[in-house]
Amino acid sequence: MIMANNTALPDGIFSLLDTDLYKLTMQCAILKYLPDVHVTYAFTNRTPHMRLTRAAFQWLHEQIKKLANISLTTAELDYLKNTCTYFNKDYLQFLTTFRLHPSKQIHASFALLNDTGSPDDVGDLSLDISGRWLDTILYEIPLLALTSEAYFKFCDRDWTYRHQQGRAYIKGRRLIEHGCIFSEFGSRRRRDYHTQDLVIQGLKQAAADSEAQGGKGRLSGTSNVHFAMKYGLIPVGTVAHEWFMGIASITNDYVHANETALRYWVGCFGEGVLGIALTDTFGTPTFLKAFKRTMPTPANSMADDKKTLIPGAASPPLPPMDANGTTDSSEERSYAQIFQGVRQDSGSPTEFIKMMRDFYDSQGIHDKKTIVFSDSLNIELCLEYMHAAEEAGFAPTFGVGTFLTNDFHHESNGQKSVPLNIVIKLSSANGHAAIKISDNIGKNTGDSETVHKVKETLGYVEKQWANGDEATRWGKEDDEATMANVQEE
Repeated sequence: MIMANNTALPDGIFSLLDTDLYKLTMQCAILKYLPDVHVTYAFTNRTPHMRLTRAAFQWLHEQIKKLANISLTTAELDYLKNTCTYFNKDYLQFLTTFRLHPSKQIHASFALLNDTGSPDDVGDLSLDISGRWLDTILYEIPLLALTSEAYFKFCDRDWTYRHQQGRAYIKGRRLIEHGCIFSEFGSRRRRDYHTQDLVIQGLKQAAADSEAQGGKGRLSGTSNVHFAMKYGLIPVGTVAHEWFMGIASITNDYVHANETALRYWVGCFGEGVLGIALTDTFGTPTFLKAFKRTMPTPANSMADDKKTLIPGAASPPLPPMDANGTTDSSEERSYAQIFQGVRQDSGSPTEFIKMMRDFYDSQGIHDKKTIVFSDSLNIELCLEYMHAAEEAGFAPTFGVGTFLTNDFHHESNGQKSVPLNIVIKLSSANGHAAIKISDNIGKNTGDSETVHKVKETLGYVEKQWANGDEATRWGKEDDEATMANVQEE
């Protein structure tokens, strides 16, 4: 691997905020409602032929141990107080003493295929996480980022940082000039910290230059809170599948899980705050049944249908008070009215656009709603979905991840250096299996028997998207590099 000047680069993860915003927002809600729930997480490599070496695993194992040394700094606390004003005082106080305990909460193992004693022997990685949900929710992003870094530090080394900032600049300029509003979403599968740093520098410069030249789009922020703080960007994100998966698992009620999750989310943060709903955890059609339901008002919140109350929750899902000591409006409205829009993360985006247009029209909702697209995007797909969404009357935005932070080619032959497709998902909560169905069979996650039973219970119609092959989602090794046809500056 040909290295750029990296004498000051950090090794591994060094900031608690080097994570996606929605991990913090979910942790805030968990502290308020479900602080004692015990969970497990499981790691999956959707590109199983791409294995770590012994040396890579040993490095990764050491980096996992170092996570115990991380704590929130005073500067980071001040940043959260001033920027993320939706975090309540109890949560901010909690973060001041929060620590990760990987020796107790993470079991990392490595199964060698053929043990010759060499550091280059390859094997299969296993990462199992267990503990209170409140204490373990922040592991996902650092562990995925570290695993990716280990692979490209020891296994695929035929690449360089050369032109990464310039490539990001070109991509940003193209998106903005074509009118795209987008955020950087690349933390979990980044090549390493330095790559993401270079990418964000390139995007910031692209945004500044495009603005000066009247570009129609804009860079709206980054999901990574640390980089948002470092570069003066807006931290963006709302909620992940994990919130819906956990609540369904805790209540063992998949029929009402979406509505329950929405209700407690609004109860924690209030109406119009963090208001992009994720639709596909158990399939979008099932979600929309909950989305059109009327949200309980403060006056009737404890007298309504008990099926959307979580037994044993630490507090009821009452909307937070405003500065005047009052709650949000007592007017009865549906979740679909309250939420600013939705996020599309699996299945066919064009079918999703039509489904959401039909849904909002059927509900008599004529506000211009937002669709956030976040599933394996590149420039061409962003432009295609932007035009389709705008024609349907939506305001589209895009969360672009791996295409920005892990888009490399091999120096020796110019072919694509393929990113790992790895995930860490909630696997159980309070002893019940946690699963995700999504709008594409390729993204089904969790215990197969539970997945089958939930599909039957919900009347789920199986979907398989032609572009949803997870093993080749970001290309194959013999592909030409994504930006090979772009003249570098």
